[in-house]
Amino acid sequence: MCGICGYIGNQISENQLIEMNNTMYHRGPNDAGIWQTKFCGKSMGLAQRRLAILDLSELGHQPMHYNNGDFVIVFNGEIYNYKLLREELRKQGHHFVSDCDTEVILAAYAQWGEQAVYRLEGMFAYAIYDRKRNRVILARDRIGKKPLYYYWDGFNFIFGSELKAIVKSPWFQKEINTEVIEKYLCYQYINEPDTIYKNTFKLPAAHYMIFDGENIEIQKYWDLFEKFTEGKEQQILDYEECKKELKKTIYKSVEDRLVADVPVGTFLSGGIDSTLVTAVANDIIGGSVKTFTIGFDEKERNEAAFAEETAKYLQTEHTELYVTEKDMLDMIQDVCVYFDEPFADPSEIPTMLVSKLAKEKVTVALSGDGGDEFFCGYSMYDFVYYAQKLDLLAGVGNRILNNKSGNKIKRKLPQEAVALLENREKTTKVQLFGDLPEKFVARMLKKSNGQIKYLRESEINVHNWQEKRMLLDMYTYLPEDVLTKADRASMKYSLEMRCPLLDQRVMECSFRIPHKYKYHSGSKKYILKDILYDYVPKEMMDRPKKGFGVPLGKWLRTYLKEEVARVSQKSFIEEQGFFNYDVVQELISKVEKSDKKPYPKILWAYYIFQLWYMKYCSQI
Repeated sequence: MCGICGYIGNQISENQLIEMNNTMYHRGPNDAGIWQTKFCGKSMGLAQRRLAILDLSELGHQPMHYNNGDFVIVFNGEIYNYKLLREELRKQGHHFVSDCDTEVILAAYAQWGEQAVYRLEGMFAYAIYDRKRNRVILARDRIGKKPLYYYWDGFNFIFGSELKAIVKSPWFQKEINTEVIEKYLCYQYINEPDTIYKNTFKLPAAHYMIFDGENIEIQKYWDLFEKFTEGKEQQILDYEECKKELKKTIYKSVEDRLVADVPVGTFLSGGIDSTLVTAVANDIIGGSVKTFTIGFDEKERNEAAFAEETAKYLQTEHTELYVTEKDMLDMIQDVCVYFDEPFADPSEIPTMLVSKLAKEKVTVALSGDGGDEFFCGYSMYDFVYYAQKLDLLAGVGNRILNNKSGNKIKRKLPQEAVALLENREKTTKVQLFGDLPEKFVARMLKKSNGQIKYLRESEINVHNWQEKRMLLDMYTYLPEDVLTKADRASMKYSLEMRCPLLDQRVMECSFRIPHKYKYHSGSKKYILKDILYDYVPKEMMDRPKKGFGVPLGKWLRTYLKEEVARVSQKSFIEEQGFFNYDVVQELISKVEKSDKKPYPKILWAYYIFQLWYMKYCSQI
């Protein structure tokens, strides 16, 4: 696990490249390297910070050269099938001097060119300089576990695992991309390919880039919807066969992610996904896997007692830490530092705290990320299910209430009912509850695009609304929120987080499982739970999902009240030119009075944006 960066364009001095690289020290404290050359009449440099996981010797040093310097790589991630690939490549005449996966990627590229990415299984982002063909290849894993950003102004090309490395370049021009602010305030994250800066982008998941010094060509090598469609055509109809196949696939995925030359543990929240991953890992190593959880004093948000009960049953080596609201509030400033651009999923804070706890004993931690999206776990999927059932009736009701007196009735109805009634746009049916934040944020901004919902939904030609929403989340919320949070929160403490349920084989296996085995009689993640019950008693897990909740409304009304006021001064807002002061005050007033959705989330996103802006763009 590492941080990588590089440039092609105007010369960057060795010291400047080192400074860019060292902005990511936290991603790789064990080793660092830089290398510079000439490329297509321009200067080029590659750099890497290393967190040693496999082959801890100097043989894993990067930038790594291969075939007398014909190929040079900087790489971030883990390739879980590298040993199998290495044996195949040896038969093709390739020789290896290390036991690390980085060298295998280079040999694979030497053998298969850019098509090598199709052969890699794991989480990765890399850049390869190909001297023979005079080009640079950048690639990112299938689901977007590892980040990769780039800046292109028509001459200077700069890339990095994190934006802070790019921003540190002397040729980077810092201009805010105001077009993304509206969606950010509604969703709490910025979706690919955009970033908060102009001319700066995320390479989308499951894509690779070919750069020849003047032109960028981006190609997709794997697609969720294509694999979903293929899976539908190859469905496993028998339930017991489904369960057996999925269990075997998950088992192999966990087994692969336990391979490391450093200590490995698991996050154990007490929920379905983390418990399943922990139970399988514990079974593979024969007991006493290291597990970690954090607890809260508030009972409505605390799952630590459930995690402790599970840990005792599985006989893991369990570590728990109860954190206070002060512990979490003290982390807020770190959000801006380590996330680089506005990112306002509040669960990032407890995720950072549990990562800090785990790092005290391990260097790798397995998590349960992906279970909700691929096996129908979110409460939103319940709403979508009933929205589809009631859509015709809701359409009739909306026509009846489409008048002055009807609008008065609507104002007295619950938000959920209004969302069903007004959900009339055919291309965004599964994006429920987006209208209210969309309308409010449009008023809040001086410049509004007028539409925040994802157009990609219209490309997902699936009749079942639950499946359509799950696929939409896989394209958006999962990589841009969940996995961004996981990467930054863990790498802040030089901890590698691995996600077995996001293994390519598990994802593709999930597509071959009929939806009725995921959502069965109102029970979400039905087949995943059934596999879990082979390891722990059903009654131990039969409880509602809680997750890493944060009391946003309470914080914004109390501990952060003065802070919110500080970043909402009229003179500052007018100087920024983004927000309408009166509407910001209206938002603050709404949160003062209640926790009614979606206002606390919007205010929190606004507050985080202002903290980010103050750190990177201004001071007040």
